[in-house]
Amino acid sequence: MAVYILKRLGLALITLWLLSLIVFFATQILPGDPGRAILGNLASPSAVAALDHQLGVDRPLLVQYWTWITGFIHGDFGTSTQFRAPVEPYISAALVNSLKLAALAFVIVVPLGIVGGVVAALNYGRPADRIISVAGLSATTVPEFVSGIVVIVIFGVALKVLPVSASAGTGASPGSQLKHLILPAIPLILVLFGYIARMARAGTIEALDSDYARTATLKGLKRSVVIRRHILRNSLLPTITVIATQTGYLIGGLVIVETLFNYQGIGNLIYTAAKSKDFPMLAAGVLTVGIVYMVATLIADILYTMLNPRLRLGGAE
Repeated sequence: MAVYILKRLGLALITLWLLSLIVFFATQILPGDPGRAILGNLASPSAVAALDHQLGVDRPLLVQYWTWITGFIHGDFGTSTQFRAPVEPYISAALVNSLKLAALAFVIVVPLGIVGGVVAALNYGRPADRIISVAGLSATTVPEFVSGIVVIVIFGVALKVLPVSASAGTGASPGSQLKHLILPAIPLILVLFGYIARMARAGTIEALDSDYARTATLKGLKRSVVIRRHILRNSLLPTITVIATQTGYLIGGLVIVETLFNYQGIGNLIYTAAKSKDFPMLAAGVLTVGIVYMVATLIADILYTMLNPRLRLGGAE
Protein backbone atom coordinates (compact mmCIF):
# COMPACT_ATOMS: atom_id res chain seq x y z
CA MET A 1 0.00 0.00 0.00
CA ALA A 2 2.82 2.41 0.89
CA VAL A 3 4.61 1.65 -2.40
CA TYR A 4 1.39 2.24 -4.32
CA ILE A 5 0.81 5.60 -2.62
CA LEU A 6 4.40 6.69 -3.30
CA LYS A 7 4.04 5.76 -6.99
CA ARG A 8 0.82 7.74 -7.31
CA LEU A 9 2.35 10.67 -5.44
CA GLY A 10 5.34 10.65 -7.78
CA LEU A 11 3.08 10.66 -10.84
CA ALA A 12 1.05 13.51 -9.34
CA LEU A 13 4.18 15.61 -8.77
CA ILE A 14 5.39 14.99 -12.33
CA THR A 15 1.97 15.97 -13.67
CA LEU A 16 1.94 19.16 -11.61
CA TRP A 17 5.43 20.05 -12.86
CA LEU A 18 4.28 19.61 -16.47
CA LEU A 19 1.18 21.66 -15.71
CA SER A 20 3.34 24.44 -14.28
CA LEU A 21 5.38 24.50 -17.49
CA ILE A 22 2.25 24.67 -19.64
CA VAL A 23 0.66 27.38 -17.49
CA PHE A 24 3.79 29.54 -17.37
CA PHE A 25 4.63 29.39 -21.06
CA ALA A 26 0.96 29.78 -22.05
CA THR A 27 0.79 33.05 -20.12
CA GLN A 28 3.99 34.19 -21.82
CA ILE A 29 2.53 33.89 -25.31
CA LEU A 30 -0.68 35.73 -24.43
CA PRO A 31 -0.80 39.28 -25.78
CA GLY A 32 -0.17 42.07 -23.34
CA ASP A 33 2.60 43.73 -21.37
CA PRO A 34 2.52 43.59 -17.54
CA GLY A 35 4.21 46.98 -17.26
CA ARG A 36 1.75 48.54 -19.67
CA ALA A 37 -1.18 46.88 -17.88
CA ILE A 38 -0.10 48.41 -14.56
CA LEU A 39 0.85 51.91 -15.75
CA GLY A 40 -1.84 52.31 -18.38
CA ASN A 41 -1.80 53.37 -22.02
CA LEU A 42 -0.64 56.91 -21.27
CA ALA A 43 2.66 55.82 -19.69
CA SER A 44 5.86 56.45 -21.60
CA PRO A 45 7.76 53.52 -23.14
CA SER A 46 10.72 54.22 -20.85
CA ALA A 47 8.51 54.01 -17.73
CA VAL A 48 6.97 50.76 -18.99
CA ALA A 49 10.41 49.31 -19.74
CA ALA A 50 11.65 50.30 -16.27
CA LEU A 51 8.70 48.61 -14.58
CA ASP A 52 9.09 45.49 -16.74
CA HIS A 53 12.71 45.34 -15.62
CA GLN A 54 11.65 45.74 -12.00
CA LEU A 55 9.11 42.94 -12.37
CA GLY A 56 11.69 40.75 -14.07
CA VAL A 57 9.63 40.09 -17.20
CA ASP A 58 12.52 41.14 -19.45
CA ARG A 59 14.73 38.30 -18.21
CA PRO A 60 15.13 34.97 -20.08
CA LEU A 61 12.05 32.74 -19.88
CA LEU A 62 13.81 29.91 -18.07
CA VAL A 63 15.04 32.34 -15.42
CA GLN A 64 11.53 33.76 -15.07
CA TYR A 65 10.06 30.25 -14.77
CA TRP A 66 12.55 29.20 -12.11
CA THR A 67 11.92 32.35 -10.10
CA TRP A 68 8.15 31.89 -10.37
CA ILE A 69 7.96 28.18 -9.55
CA THR A 70 10.39 28.38 -6.62
CA GLY A 71 8.47 31.35 -5.27
CA PHE A 72 5.19 29.45 -5.69
CA ILE A 73 6.57 26.46 -3.77
CA HIS A 74 7.57 28.77 -0.92
CA GLY A 75 4.18 30.50 -0.88
CA ASP A 76 5.13 33.57 -2.92
CA PHE A 77 2.66 33.60 -5.83
CA GLY A 78 3.87 36.92 -7.21
CA THR A 79 2.27 40.35 -7.44
CA SER A 80 -1.03 40.96 -9.16
CA THR A 81 -0.84 43.50 -11.97
CA GLN A 82 -4.55 44.16 -11.57
CA PHE A 83 -4.67 44.81 -7.80
CA ARG A 84 -0.98 45.72 -7.40
CA ALA A 85 -0.82 43.49 -4.33
CA PRO A 86 0.43 39.99 -3.50
CA VAL A 87 -1.53 37.26 -5.28
CA GLU A 88 -1.64 34.75 -2.41
CA PRO A 89 -4.39 36.40 -0.27
CA TYR A 90 -6.72 36.62 -3.28
CA ILE A 91 -6.08 32.99 -4.26
CA SER A 92 -6.61 31.77 -0.68
CA ALA A 93 -9.85 33.68 -0.18
CA ALA A 94 -11.27 32.64 -3.55
CA LEU A 95 -10.28 28.99 -3.02
CA VAL A 96 -11.98 28.92 0.38
CA ASN A 97 -15.15 30.33 -1.17
CA SER A 98 -15.13 27.73 -3.95
CA LEU A 99 -14.51 24.95 -1.43
CA LYS A 100 -17.55 26.08 0.56
CA LEU A 101 -19.78 25.95 -2.51
CA ALA A 102 -18.29 22.65 -3.69
CA ALA A 103 -18.66 21.09 -0.24
CA LEU A 104 -22.34 22.00 -0.07
CA ALA A 105 -22.98 20.56 -3.53
CA PHE A 106 -21.00 17.40 -2.70
CA VAL A 107 -22.77 16.79 0.61
CA ILE A 108 -26.10 16.79 -1.22
CA VAL A 109 -25.34 15.25 -4.60
CA VAL A 110 -23.03 12.36 -3.63
CA PRO A 111 -25.48 10.44 -1.41
CA LEU A 112 -28.37 11.47 -3.66
CA GLY A 113 -26.61 10.23 -6.80
CA ILE A 114 -25.44 6.98 -5.20
CA VAL A 115 -28.88 6.17 -3.81
CA GLY A 116 -30.50 7.05 -7.13
CA GLY A 117 -28.10 4.84 -9.09
CA VAL A 118 -28.47 1.88 -6.73
CA VAL A 119 -32.26 2.16 -6.71
CA ALA A 120 -32.28 2.32 -10.52
CA ALA A 121 -30.05 -0.77 -10.76
CA LEU A 122 -32.16 -2.76 -8.29
CA ASN A 123 -35.20 -1.91 -10.39
CA TYR A 124 -33.49 -2.52 -13.74
CA GLY A 125 -35.91 -2.17 -16.65
CA ARG A 126 -38.77 -0.99 -14.43
CA PRO A 127 -40.38 2.46 -14.31
CA ALA A 128 -38.17 3.58 -11.38
CA ASP A 129 -35.06 2.79 -13.42
CA ARG A 130 -36.35 4.67 -16.45
CA ILE A 131 -37.41 7.72 -14.42
CA ILE A 132 -34.08 8.04 -12.59
CA SER A 133 -32.02 7.41 -15.74
CA VAL A 134 -33.95 9.90 -17.86
CA ALA A 135 -33.96 12.51 -15.08
CA GLY A 136 -30.22 12.14 -14.55
CA LEU A 137 -29.42 12.33 -18.25
CA SER A 138 -31.69 15.35 -18.73
CA ALA A 139 -30.15 17.18 -15.76
CA THR A 140 -26.64 16.54 -17.10
CA THR A 141 -27.42 18.06 -20.49
CA VAL A 142 -28.89 21.30 -19.13
CA PRO A 143 -26.19 24.05 -19.05
CA GLU A 144 -25.52 25.60 -15.67
CA PHE A 145 -26.47 29.09 -16.83
CA VAL A 146 -29.90 27.83 -17.93
CA SER A 147 -30.69 25.98 -14.71
CA GLY A 148 -29.13 28.84 -12.74
CA ILE A 149 -31.41 31.42 -14.36
CA VAL A 150 -34.42 29.15 -13.81
CA VAL A 151 -33.77 28.76 -10.07
CA ILE A 152 -33.11 32.50 -9.74
CA VAL A 153 -36.42 33.33 -11.40
CA ILE A 154 -38.41 30.75 -9.42
CA PHE A 155 -36.89 30.87 -5.93
CA GLY A 156 -35.26 34.31 -5.93
CA VAL A 157 -37.66 36.50 -7.92
CA ALA A 158 -41.07 34.81 -7.96
CA LEU A 159 -41.16 33.09 -4.55
CA LYS A 160 -38.48 35.29 -2.91
CA VAL A 161 -37.49 32.51 -0.50
CA LEU A 162 -33.74 32.54 -1.24
CA PRO A 163 -31.23 35.34 -2.03
CA VAL A 164 -30.11 35.54 -5.65
CA SER A 165 -26.56 36.52 -4.71
CA ALA A 166 -24.19 33.89 -3.35
CA SER A 167 -22.15 36.41 -1.36
CA ALA A 168 -23.47 36.82 2.17
CA GLY A 169 -21.09 39.65 3.03
CA THR A 170 -18.26 40.03 5.50
CA GLY A 171 -18.98 38.72 8.99
CA ALA A 172 -22.13 36.83 7.98
CA SER A 173 -23.18 33.92 10.19
CA PRO A 174 -22.76 30.32 8.95
CA GLY A 175 -26.53 30.06 8.59
CA SER A 176 -26.67 33.16 6.42
CA GLN A 177 -23.76 31.92 4.28
CA LEU A 178 -25.48 28.56 3.81
CA LYS A 179 -28.71 30.27 2.77
CA HIS A 180 -26.87 32.31 0.13
CA LEU A 181 -25.13 29.20 -1.27
CA ILE A 182 -28.25 27.09 -1.77
CA LEU A 183 -29.26 28.57 -5.13
CA PRO A 184 -25.79 28.39 -6.79
CA ALA A 185 -25.43 24.81 -5.50
CA ILE A 186 -28.57 23.64 -7.32
CA PRO A 187 -27.15 23.87 -10.90
CA LEU A 188 -24.07 21.95 -9.75
CA ILE A 189 -26.20 19.27 -8.11
CA LEU A 190 -28.27 18.85 -11.26
CA VAL A 191 -25.19 18.40 -13.45
CA LEU A 192 -23.33 16.05 -11.13
CA PHE A 193 -26.34 13.90 -10.23
CA GLY A 194 -26.50 12.38 -13.69
CA TYR A 195 -22.80 11.40 -13.74
CA ILE A 196 -22.77 9.89 -10.25
CA ALA A 197 -26.11 8.11 -10.62
CA ARG A 198 -25.13 6.55 -13.95
CA MET A 199 -21.83 5.23 -12.58
CA ALA A 200 -23.48 3.89 -9.43
CA ARG A 201 -26.18 2.24 -11.53
CA ALA A 202 -23.66 0.62 -13.90
CA GLY A 203 -21.48 -0.58 -11.03
CA THR A 204 -24.44 -2.04 -9.16
CA ILE A 205 -25.76 -3.86 -12.23
CA GLU A 206 -22.31 -5.34 -12.84
CA ALA A 207 -22.02 -6.40 -9.18
CA LEU A 208 -25.49 -7.97 -9.20
CA ASP A 209 -24.48 -10.08 -12.20
CA SER A 210 -21.17 -11.20 -10.65
CA ASP A 211 -20.28 -14.70 -9.52
CA TYR A 212 -19.85 -13.72 -5.87
CA ALA A 213 -23.33 -12.22 -5.76
CA ARG A 214 -24.87 -15.35 -7.27
CA THR A 215 -22.88 -17.54 -4.89
CA ALA A 216 -24.05 -15.54 -1.88
CA THR A 217 -27.65 -15.81 -3.07
CA LEU A 218 -27.34 -19.58 -3.59
CA LYS A 219 -26.03 -19.91 -0.03
CA GLY A 220 -29.38 -18.66 1.17
CA LEU A 221 -28.42 -15.16 2.25
CA LYS A 222 -31.22 -12.63 2.22
CA ARG A 223 -31.26 -10.14 -0.65
CA SER A 224 -30.74 -7.22 1.73
CA VAL A 225 -27.67 -8.93 3.22
CA VAL A 226 -26.23 -9.67 -0.23
CA ILE A 227 -26.71 -6.06 -1.28
CA ARG A 228 -25.24 -4.62 1.92
CA ARG A 229 -22.24 -6.95 2.26
CA HIS A 230 -21.34 -7.81 -1.31
CA ILE A 231 -22.98 -5.46 -3.82
CA LEU A 232 -22.57 -1.93 -2.49
CA ARG A 233 -18.86 -2.09 -1.67
CA ASN A 234 -17.92 -3.36 -5.12
CA SER A 235 -20.47 -1.36 -7.07
CA LEU A 236 -19.23 1.97 -5.69
CA LEU A 237 -15.61 1.53 -6.80
CA PRO A 238 -16.09 3.21 -10.22
CA THR A 239 -18.21 5.92 -8.60
CA ILE A 240 -15.32 7.01 -6.38
CA THR A 241 -13.23 7.85 -9.44
CA VAL A 242 -16.06 9.86 -10.99
CA ILE A 243 -16.56 11.83 -7.79
CA ALA A 244 -12.85 12.67 -7.64
CA THR A 245 -12.67 13.78 -11.27
CA GLN A 246 -15.63 16.11 -10.72
CA THR A 247 -13.76 17.83 -7.89
CA GLY A 248 -11.59 19.68 -10.39
CA TYR A 249 -14.71 20.85 -12.18
CA LEU A 250 -16.32 22.01 -8.94
CA ILE A 251 -13.26 23.96 -7.83
CA GLY A 252 -12.02 25.45 -11.09
CA GLY A 253 -14.91 25.16 -13.52
CA LEU A 254 -17.44 27.30 -11.70
CA VAL A 255 -16.93 30.42 -13.78
CA ILE A 256 -20.49 30.53 -15.09
CA VAL A 257 -22.15 29.78 -11.75
CA GLU A 258 -19.90 32.12 -9.78
CA THR A 259 -20.41 34.94 -12.28
CA LEU A 260 -24.17 34.39 -12.46
CA PHE A 261 -24.55 34.49 -8.68
CA ASN A 262 -21.87 37.15 -8.08
CA TYR A 263 -19.68 34.78 -6.08
CA GLN A 264 -15.98 35.46 -5.55
CA GLY A 265 -14.61 31.95 -6.10
CA ILE A 266 -11.45 30.68 -7.75
CA GLY A 267 -13.14 30.16 -11.12
CA ASN A 268 -14.40 33.72 -11.23
CA LEU A 269 -10.98 34.96 -10.10
CA ILE A 270 -9.20 33.09 -12.92
CA TYR A 271 -11.69 34.46 -15.45
CA THR A 272 -11.20 38.01 -14.19
CA ALA A 273 -7.41 37.59 -14.27
CA ALA A 274 -7.51 36.34 -17.87
CA LYS A 275 -9.77 39.19 -18.92
CA SER A 276 -7.52 41.74 -17.20
CA LYS A 277 -4.30 40.11 -18.48
CA ASP A 278 -3.20 39.64 -14.88
CA PHE A 279 -0.68 36.89 -15.67
CA PRO A 280 0.62 36.25 -12.10
CA MET A 281 -2.93 35.83 -10.81
CA LEU A 282 -3.92 33.68 -13.79
CA ALA A 283 -0.93 31.35 -13.50
CA ALA A 284 -1.23 30.95 -9.74
CA GLY A 285 -4.98 30.32 -9.96
CA VAL A 286 -4.72 27.65 -12.64
CA LEU A 287 -1.87 25.86 -10.87
CA THR A 288 -3.78 25.96 -7.57
CA VAL A 289 -6.77 24.31 -9.22
CA GLY A 290 -4.42 21.69 -10.66
CA ILE A 291 -3.06 20.95 -7.18
CA VAL A 292 -6.56 20.53 -5.77
CA TYR A 293 -7.49 18.24 -8.66
CA MET A 294 -4.37 16.10 -8.19
CA VAL A 295 -4.94 15.80 -4.44
CA ALA A 296 -8.54 14.70 -5.02
CA THR A 297 -7.42 12.14 -7.60
CA LEU A 298 -4.72 10.80 -5.27
CA ILE A 299 -7.27 10.40 -2.46
CA ALA A 300 -9.59 8.59 -4.86
CA ASP A 301 -6.78 6.21 -5.88
CA ILE A 302 -6.04 5.42 -2.25
CA LEU A 303 -9.71 4.81 -1.42
CA TYR A 304 -10.11 2.68 -4.54
CA THR A 305 -7.16 0.54 -3.48
CA MET A 306 -8.41 0.20 0.09
CA LEU A 307 -11.84 -0.95 -1.11
CA ASN A 308 -10.48 -3.30 -3.79
CA PRO A 309 -8.82 -6.38 -2.22
CA ARG A 310 -7.18 -7.41 -5.48
CA LEU A 311 -5.25 -4.15 -5.70
CA ARG A 312 -4.53 -4.11 -1.98
CA LEU A 313 -2.95 -7.58 -2.17
CA GLY A 314 -0.43 -6.64 -4.82
CA GLY A 315 -2.24 -5.84 -8.04
CA ALA A 316 -1.72 -2.07 -7.88
CA GLU A 317 1.14 -1.80 -10.32
